[in-house]
Amino acid sequence: MGFKILEKEVLGPNVKKIIVEAPHVTRKALPGQFVIIRVNETGERIPLTIAYADKEKGHLMIIFQEVGKTTKLLGTLEVGDEIADVVGPLGRPSEIEKFGTVACLGGGIGTAILMPLIRALKEKGNYVITILGFRTKDLIILEKELKEMSDEFYITTDDGSYGMKGFVTDKLKELLESGRKIDRVFSIGPVPMMKVTCDVTRPYGIKTIVSLNPIMVDGTGMCGACRVEVGGETKFVCVDGPDFDGHQVNFDLLMKRLKAYVDKEKISLELFEKERRK
Repeated sequence: MGFKILEKEVLGPNVKKIIVEAPHVTRKALPGQFVIIRVNETGERIPLTIAYADKEKGHLMIIFQEVGKTTKLLGTLEVGDEIADVVGPLGRPSEIEKFGTVACLGGGIGTAILMPLIRALKEKGNYVITILGFRTKDLIILEKELKEMSDEFYITTDDGSYGMKGFVTDKLKELLESGRKIDRVFSIGPVPMMKVTCDVTRPYGIKTIVSLNPIMVDGTGMCGACRVEVGGETKFVCVDGPDFDGHQVNFDLLMKRLKAYVDKEKISLELFEKERRK
């Protein structure tokens, strides 16, 4: 028996939202945790962050970007179709306390992960500054939802087609240089974005939490595929994370590991699309 898709919505180019019936996951899911899904019996296992968990209804929201074979395959499913496996919740929940003023930075699809995080931070009484970044206006997602949750809200675009021209880190740097006191920073998005965020906050001594999404297989700490170097020690993202102190993460090693199977992933995607055309 699979996990039925109850709703499906296209949020932007290659970005889709699905609601899945998964009461066993939603019952214990907390902000920052993720699930591992397998689309069908012969499919690979991939980690996807929980965007929202409705504990009463047992409905799980997942927002994903179609970039490889498995996410594109997931995107072909429609309401009423079933996903073979949804395992979770996995990983450690985000540390949520009353920090004071918190800046939450989201880049691209990482924006979706901010939804449960900001909601939880607000419930603890934090003042939340949200800064979202996208390459261009057409790629913006969840603007309305996150703006309503936040005390301050900014959008940046690489090309200046909407909001401030530049990157989320440019806006953060501008706020800090103006004298704004920020007690904690969360940065979720592409690895280069998270790395630069940490470079910006390091001189100010602001603890900066990043959410890592490396190559992952089993999700229980057994295979070691998701290993990262944090503070000079090897950590497994699936059981020790996905949240880490960004100032301790070896981002260069992480980026190198993320490229390990790029050629094979490209071949897999090409074969999949060839079969679809047939």
